[in-house]
Amino acid sequence: MADTSDGEVETVIGNTEAYTAALFIDGVIIVAVSTRKFAASPMYLFIKNFLCSEMLLVTLVVPNMLRVIWLNGATISIPCCIAQSYLYCASGSTESYLLSAMAYDRYLAICKPLLYNKIMSQNLQHSLVIFCWVLGFMSTLITMGFVTQLKFCGPNIIDHYFCDLAPFVDLACSDTSSFEMEILILSFPIMVIPFILVLVSYSCVVITILRMSSITGRKKAFSTCSSHLSVVTIYFGSLIIIYLIPSSSQTLNKIVSVLYTVVTPLFNPFIYTIRNKEIRAVIRKWNNYLTANT
Repeated sequence: MADTSDGEVETVIGNTEAYTAALFIDGVIIVAVSTRKFAASPMYLFIKNFLCSEMLLVTLVVPNMLRVIWLNGATISIPCCIAQSYLYCASGSTESYLLSAMAYDRYLAICKPLLYNKIMSQNLQHSLVIFCWVLGFMSTLITMGFVTQLKFCGPNIIDHYFCDLAPFVDLACSDTSSFEMEILILSFPIMVIPFILVLVSYSCVVITILRMSSITGRKKAFSTCSSHLSVVTIYFGSLIIIYLIPSSSQTLNKIVSVLYTVVTPLFNPFIYTIRNKEIRAVIRKWNNYLTANT
């Protein structure tokens, strides 16, 4: 095993703690909203699935990232690299669609409150969730189909912490110009269109909120939407930097990837649910119960 510097050890420990904390917090919130009456709300159904997708994403990436940092490099076969890239991109695509579904849910709740329960029925809720997962994995499968047609003959070193799509394709010795064009086209249904849907939904939401006569109602509505907008900004901002800005340096992509796969999943649960008084009440009740029994 290669020698590991103190800085690398600290990086591994820090990322391990962030990874463990993210999984624990996500798990606690998923259990909390699944065992309470308010879990029937569509918003919590989308949040549960979003957190499940994040748990899948960080589990696919972070353990291998820690191994690469600790060993100062690691080996992986091309089929395994393609599989990791596929699952990573699929879970990310699913998150993109789930964020769009959540934006639509907030649009109905604020802009069409009298029709909300009628439109956002249980059938529609579950159909949207299933659609997000299926479309996320199917759209990425098309991308991976193009990847398998590339030829890899060396060099065989990826300048990254895991098998992300861009640095992996850079290893191909065949012409990738047509592939890059295909990826750009596929980015529209995966990233651009969901992002536009989110912007349109929240533009309508903001206009509706500004028309409210009640200041208390405005504050409550803005508080409900601000957390989602924070996650949307971080998520789509990271994707745009990594995949849609060709001038981005590899070092910048690596930094953004670490933020996206390690730091963001740690803070998303706080942004989404810890601010929610119902979630806080459940966690406080659990904490009191554990304290009383220890």
